[in-house]
Amino acid sequence: MRGAEEGLLLLCCRLGQSVKPLTATEYRQMEAIVAVRAPADAGGIPGSVTPEFLASLGYNEEMSGRILALLNRSRVLRDYLAAQKDIHVLTRLDEERFPRRLRKLGGDCPAALFCKGDPSLLNTRCIAAVGSRVLFQRGDRFAREVGRLAANEGFTLVSGNAVGADTAAQEACLRAGGKVICFVPDELTRYAPRENVLYCSANGYDLPFSPARALSRNLLIHALGEKAFVVQCPGRSGGTWAGASENLKRGLSDVYALNDGSVGINALCAMGAFPVEDRLPSIADLPACRLSIFD
Repeated sequence: MRGAEEGLLLLCCRLGQSVKPLTATEYRQMEAIVAVRAPADAGGIPGSVTPEFLASLGYNEEMSGRILALLNRSRVLRDYLAAQKDIHVLTRLDEERFPRRLRKLGGDCPAALFCKGDPSLLNTRCIAAVGSRVLFQRGDRFAREVGRLAANEGFTLVSGNAVGADTAAQEACLRAGGKVICFVPDELTRYAPRENVLYCSANGYDLPFSPARALSRNLLIHALGEKAFVVQCPGRSGGTWAGASENLKRGLSDVYALNDGSVGINALCAMGAFPVEDRLPSIADLPACRLSIFD
């Protein structure tokens, strides 16, 4: 791992400690300042940082102390990474392995992904499946259809491993011989390795569940899939609505919604989602809603 990547992990990840890492905005501001005032280090925050260097960037004593304390954890980082032999980390500074589709999130792109499983799945062609935790029969059938088609057409299915739409689509995909990426909102250590499944957690493998982590993981699901399928979204509230509506506002991927006539689905279609019926002849042949430089 390069020095700049270590610096990114030290500054932006808790590493099992009760510390306050830099937020994504604070880190990006620091990158921008370094690029302007210390262009020789513009490839990332340098591995060796002194109070004088931070003062030259315009940081006050309090912020400089916080940054130096975070960076002075090299041994903590080594121990943290070594403690879980089956978990690998990819930082967004890794141009080859970090999924390029997530970079479109800008300031919401995680500093690092902690992965259990085959991380090469992150750079395969993916489609996303999202929806309610409690499914009606029609939604359950559609979720399983999406999962089956993903496997049959060579797409990796991306979802959130929640009960309902997520697990229905995931299990159908796996039964059909496909592969699945799960972005989890809680401790990665809770999940046992599983064949053809990659579990991912942003910025740490031991971070507990929180509503904020659940919402941010929804963005990762939508951004990684080149197509996103909304299985069921009864109203204009909840995680499914938040993720799908934010996707449509940002143009992260094409959104296809099961046309069940519900308030939430109708509202998503009014925002630009493409309504589809229960039986999909093909995922690959669906009409594109927009073109993206990431496709």
